[in-house]
Amino acid sequence: MSTETTGLRELKKRETRQTISDHATRLFMERGFDRTTIADIATAARVAKMTVTNYFPRKEDLALDHHEEFVAGPARTVAEREPGESALAALRRAFFTGVERHDPVIGFSGARFARMIADSPTLVARIRDLHDLREDALTEVLAAETGAEPYDILPRAVATQLGGAHRVLFTEVQRHTLDGRSNQEIAAAVAESARQVFDLLEPAVGGYAVRRATG
Repeated sequence: MSTETTGLRELKKRETRQTISDHATRLFMERGFDRTTIADIATAARVAKMTVTNYFPRKEDLALDHHEEFVAGPARTVAEREPGESALAALRRAFFTGVERHDPVIGFSGARFARMIADSPTLVARIRDLHDLREDALTEVLAAETGAEPYDILPRAVATQLGGAHRVLFTEVQRHTLDGRSNQEIAAAVAESARQVFDLLEPAVGGYAVRRATG
C-alpha cells in the first residue's frame, strides 16, 4: 500500500469523523442531548450506526469531543514544564494561554452549547468524571516527576488542589457563558478569577515539583 493511499484513507477517516461530530452537535443543540439518539445522528450524517459508534464509543464523546485533551492536557503541561518552573507555574501559564485564545478545553463554548450541557444530567455527570480522570492523570505525572514512593499521598493531594482550581475556573467560564457574556468579557472576568485562585495556591504548592535547571 502506497503512502499516498494511506494518507487518503486517513484523510477520509478524519472527514467522516468531523462530519459525524458536526451533525451530532447540531442535533444536540436543536433537540437536546438526551433526546437525540445515535440513530438520529447516523441518519443525519448518512452513515451506519456502527460507524458512529466506531468513531465515538460513548454518546457523550460526540458532545464533548475535546475530552481527550481535557483529561491529558494538565498532565502533559506539567511533564513538559520549563527548567526552574513548578507544576503550579506551568499550569498557570497554560491556563492563561487558554484564556487568551478562548480555548473550548477550558470551557469556552458559546451560549447554546453551554445550555445544552447544563440541561443534560448525563453530560454534567460525564464532565465530573472527566475532571476526576484529569486529576488521576496529573497525579501519575506528579508522582513520576518527583520520584514519589507508591503510597506517597502528596502527589494526589497536590493534583487534587490543582485539579480543583481547574474545576472552579471551568465552572466560572460556563456560568459567564450562560449569562450571555461575550468571549472577550468572559476572558477578562475569568483571568481575574484565575489570578486569585492561582495566587491562593502559591503558598501551599508553589514550590512543589520544580524542574531542575539543566547545565
